[in-house]
Amino acid sequence: MKLWKGRFTKTATSSANEFNASIPFDQRMYAQDIAGSCAHAAMLAKQGIIEKDEADQIISALKNIKADIEAGKIEFTIEQEDIHMNIESILTERIGDVGKKLHTARSRNDQVAVDFRMYLKEEINEIQSLLKNLKSALYEIADKNQETIMPGYTHLQRAQPVTLAHYMLAYYNMFNRDEQRFEDCLGRTDMLPLGCGALAGTTYNTDRDFLAQELGFAGICPNSLDAVSDRDFALEFLSACSISMMHLSRFCEELILWNSTEFGFVEMDDAFATGSSIMPQKKNPDMAELIRGKSGRVYGNLIGLLTVMKSLPLAYNKDLQEDKEGMFDTVETITVAIDILAGMLNTMTVNDKHMAESTEKDFSNATELADYLASKGLPFREAHEIVGKLVLECTKAGYYLQDVPLERYQEVSDLIKEDIYETLKSHTAVERRHSLGGTGFDQVKWQIKEAQKALKK
Repeated sequence: MKLWKGRFTKTATSSANEFNASIPFDQRMYAQDIAGSCAHAAMLAKQGIIEKDEADQIISALKNIKADIEAGKIEFTIEQEDIHMNIESILTERIGDVGKKLHTARSRNDQVAVDFRMYLKEEINEIQSLLKNLKSALYEIADKNQETIMPGYTHLQRAQPVTLAHYMLAYYNMFNRDEQRFEDCLGRTDMLPLGCGALAGTTYNTDRDFLAQELGFAGICPNSLDAVSDRDFALEFLSACSISMMHLSRFCEELILWNSTEFGFVEMDDAFATGSSIMPQKKNPDMAELIRGKSGRVYGNLIGLLTVMKSLPLAYNKDLQEDKEGMFDTVETITVAIDILAGMLNTMTVNDKHMAESTEKDFSNATELADYLASKGLPFREAHEIVGKLVLECTKAGYYLQDVPLERYQEVSDLIKEDIYETLKSHTAVERRHSLGGTGFDQVKWQIKEAQKALKK
């Protein structure tokens, strides 16, 4: 029996009931719904709107319902549409007319809004915890590889040598900003909509401050229309998730490349790889590929909700029922992705020697030669041209800058002395980059110390 049946002369068709129902997916918010209802009942009693013994009956019954749900003793029905009406219906069956008093001074509109915000608050905290764990994994790799030298890239072409630690700390900073974005999102999610009613507030002498305190909200939505009709907090959450998934995807793309025979920089642990059904030799980085692929899924959920919201008039519209499935899917996707990536990093093998050797078989030291000439007084643009021509000469001859005889160097410029060979070493190139935030060993140590301090907070 519908809780709103009074105005209607006909029952909905079975297909309409199924189409209208959200219980198949919003049932996961049962704990938040019950917590909100318990706080609401306590507030009604405090304000003298219902009797204290009535509130006690309601709260006791709701706690028992929660226990029965978790024990698998309750089966929700499509007839009651959503988690809110299912629980209220069960409550009324158990304690009779007293249960019917629970919905005094509230609407499903503010009820679902508070449930949704409570759910997101919990999930944001979980995602932040997972991001901290991922940052710790990146920190550990960086700390162990402060002097592991590898090629740095631009346009996926070898550019200049860097340390693996510097590389890991780049992603550490990306995920740190992600964590900050979730913290910002949490601040705007942590506002209580309960007590706003359907759209206009209520005539009852309610105490929203009490509700906020009981439910652990930092503040109160100040406008009833806004409180029940907007989902910008959810959009902000999906946006933060999309940005974080983009960072996860970028990193996974790098790991996929590094794990290939062509790069050979790292090897994924067997626990995070799969094989081929036909090629016995294969060890595929499928976990990284799946994270990369699932980023599009999260982007889609963001675009989906933006599309739902873009033309909704105030206040509540049934379209808003579409705010949850994509959100639940996003939460499941990003939490697993972060956890999997942390596991991959904690178990992968770094081929540090091969990384270092790779910097000896390219022209990533060309900038060092140009800077060497510039430090001797030659204008950098002239130095750049000289080195460019020399690189072309080496390319045609099949050797590298460190292989050029001193006599040839001095034919190119009498500014070049025997110390050029030390300058061209990748270790020297890295060591000399003392600029703040650079890949120099001293700068990397400073970055690691800063990360260590942040992780201890």
